[in-house]
Amino acid sequence: MAVDRLRKKIGKGRHHSALKRERQNKKRHSRNRMEMSALRTYIKNVRTKPSKEALLKAIPQIDKAATKGIIPRTRAARIVSRLTKFVNTATA
Repeated sequence: MAVDRLRKKIGKGRHHSALKRERQNKKRHSRNRMEMSALRTYIKNVRTKPSKEALLKAIPQIDKAATKGIIPRTRAARIVSRLTKFVNTATA
């Protein structure tokens, strides 16, 4: 009886592991979206008001995103390099 109810809820051909994977993917997707949004905000702050302070706040966040796997490490290095170059030319 309980198996029938569970089967009806899951649907035909849906495995428990596939449902768990779907739940995990939703959580990770929302977490990654929040992280990317925050990262874009830090980058935008450096671009709009170029200063060493804004850059020093953005670099650890970019590195953390790369460590967590939200962006690739090479992309993080490229972003940091370009932002540093941008701030150096703007403040010079």
